[in-house]
Amino acid sequence: MAAPKPHKVRPQMNSMNASSNVRNVTGAVSYPETYSTVVAKNVIVLALGVTINYVNGALIHTFRKQQVLNVNPRYILFIHLVVNDMIQLTTTISLFVYSYIFYRMNASLCCLIIALAVFTTLNTPLNLAVMAMECYIAVCLPLRHAELCTVKRTYVLIGGIWALSAVSTLPDVFIFLATEPVQVFHSAIFCEINTVFRHPMHVQKKDVCYTIYMIGVWLTLFYTYVMIFTAAKSADGDVKKARNTILLHGFQLLLSILTYVYNLMRRSLFYWFPKHYLHVGFVFYIIIQILPRFISPIVYGLRDKMFRQHLMKYLLCTVRTSINPGLNPNRAATSRSEK
Repeated sequence: MAAPKPHKVRPQMNSMNASSNVRNVTGAVSYPETYSTVVAKNVIVLALGVTINYVNGALIHTFRKQQVLNVNPRYILFIHLVVNDMIQLTTTISLFVYSYIFYRMNASLCCLIIALAVFTTLNTPLNLAVMAMECYIAVCLPLRHAELCTVKRTYVLIGGIWALSAVSTLPDVFIFLATEPVQVFHSAIFCEINTVFRHPMHVQKKDVCYTIYMIGVWLTLFYTYVMIFTAAKSADGDVKKARNTILLHGFQLLLSILTYVYNLMRRSLFYWFPKHYLHVGFVFYIIIQILPRFISPIVYGLRDKMFRQHLMKYLLCTVRTSINPGLNPNRAATSRSEK
């Protein structure tokens, strides 16, 4: 049987810094991927994406069906993070698969997709910071929690998260519209953030905004963790659980930060593993883009007792109409008629 025909290199893509062709990174000749390797990578990415989105979909469905959850600010913030993760994951996987099948995309459509990807990427650390503050208030200011953390204020904060992300993202779109010639909007390009937002102003603005955001979020997580850790020394298990939750938020944030340095990491990977660059890059793509989306369901969906108890019914598709145990409806109707 003949060997598989080498497939043209279609690099991995991610929502913030989609990897471009190896030639664009190094100027060297790229190493081809076999057809079986390409199929295997796409199957792995799609399988992970479908699985994570299925679990996240079950989380959203559980949240909508249980009033005790959808009136709790903590779970509202969590579900916003889940929805944000689903959008981001769907975007990055779509770009990944598209890059292997069609390679190029209309520049205007690419700009919209990249802008949405940047929005959701920036939302993640901001949402984690707000969730950490809610944990801090619940543990350190329990008497004021009901007053400070209301449903209305929670939705206002979610709107503020999107507004802050817009402050960083929309200027990139306006700069793109103002600096690129008209014919670019009708051309086909390889869809990545550095191809669309390539003006020097983009780089300067991105560095400033990301630095400010990351410093603010890390300070928030550090402050809340220290305060909760202090309270946990002489407290019950719920406080210690909140402390562990902050640690998980920090781990999620650390993975989010890797997205911002992906280009630098990509260049380093090529020089360290020139012959295996595409395979190592694929592993990093999974770690940076997909693994953080897998952590969110664990933080609340599986660790939280209240959420877990309702989630398992929907996750395993075993929801049934609740009937009073030991009482058959037909028998009950018969007994009432006899009376």
